Amino acid sequence: MAGEWQTARIEDIADKVAMGPFGSTIKVETFVPEGVPVISGAHLHGTRLKDGDFNFVTPAHADKLKNANVFRGDVIFTHAGNIGQVAYIPENSCFERYVISQRQFYLRCNRSKAQPEFVTYYFKSHEGQHKLLANASQVGVPSIARPSSYLKTIEIPLPSLSEQRAIAHILGTLDDKIELNRRMSETLEATARAIFKSWFVDFDPVRAKASGEPPESICRRLGLTPDLLALFPDRLVVSELGEIPEGWGVESLEQLTCYLNRGLSPKYVEEGGVLVLNQKCVRGGHVDTSKGRRHDPTQRKVEGRTLEVGDILVNSTGVGTLGRVAQVLAIDEPTIVDSHITVVRSAPEKVSWNYLGITLLERQSEIEALGEGSTGQTELSRIRLGALRVLLPPKPLRDYFDACVTGLRQRGMTNNAQSVTLALIRDALLPKLLSGELRVPVAGAA
Repeated sequence: MAGEWQTARIEDIADKVAMGPFGSTIKVETFVPEGVPVISGAHLHGTRLKDGDFNFVTPAHADKLKNANVFRGDVIFTHAGNIGQVAYIPENSCFERYVISQRQFYLRCNRSKAQPEFVTYYFKSHEGQHKLLANASQVGVPSIARPSSYLKTIEIPLPSLSEQRAIAHILGTLDDKIELNRRMSETLEATARAIFKSWFVDFDPVRAKASGEPPESICRRLGLTPDLLALFPDRLVVSELGEIPEGWGVESLEQLTCYLNRGLSPKYVEEGGVLVLNQKCVRGGHVDTSKGRRHDPTQRKVEGRTLEVGDILVNSTGVGTLGRVAQVLAIDEPTIVDSHITVVRSAPEKVSWNYLGITLLERQSEIEALGEGSTGQTELSRIRLGALRVLLPPKPLRDYFDACVTGLRQRGMTNNAQSVTLALIRDALLPKLLSGELRVPVAGAA
């Protein structure tokens, strides 16, 4: 560490360290449609608090919680359950006040001594996590003993305020770009799925033509060209799927695939081997390879089982996870899935991976309902999944759809790949910046 850097105990740089509300004073029956948002662990992924999808309590209820009220600039920690989470509330957050749950505690920095962004990044580092979790127990529900009093005793490196700001700015800029990429990717994917829903679920062009609306009006309202509108029929007919556009087909999923199988039971290794995805990697319609593990291919062969771009992954065991779908839009290395995931690969001569992938993403609730077995032992069989009936519009219309949206989804994939690279850069810089091994030029003293 640089010679002029000091170390400081948290109690010496904090205006306040406090726990969340004791007991279950925040529960479902206390929630209201709007008011003071309640922070949960889902909001603490990343460095900054993620605004959105809050439960709320009334301001009067929040007033009674006293120590549980947190504000912009406060650093929030989780001390039970998913321990080790830490994020700060940014100055541009959506709300001025929040409340934390009984599984959380917080630190309010003395801004004349420490910046919350710097403190947060320190506790996100390997060294900071090690210190934070040194007092943790993994028996039963993982927890940190006496979290607020323990946190006060932790020593952290403390450069000048100006250097704290500079370090936080560098790391924050990378996080900003990662977050921007995430939002752009979500927007692109949402756009693709909105077009799919309009054309192939709600049948908006067909219903408009059937109602007698003039073609010019339909094209203007739905953003279609006359050539595209001409590909849609003008009436709906009854089918095994309910009403569908006249002339459209229905096939089983198995008929539209060239591969429909569960993964293998891995032989895990710590390093090397082949990346193997598990059900934790399939969430929110996306594939998260960071939660994958490694498989030893010398113990169990992977030939014929490696994933391809366009493969659809379907979680196939367990209540709450069964039925989740994600699509592989990029592959950086040979990758397989474990036996709890079913791989669905489209037969390209019958249907594109793009159309089939969005179809299954839109039908996750139906797929979940195909599970069999008792609670905790629910399984999705290959036979039941393969029997799922799939709507198949004429090929010229599917080709038009693919031309419209495949580029959007691939741009999202590029953004995600860039974010992986940026995260690697950030994670490599983090320990060097926080130890003083890599110094940041600053304009002047704090």
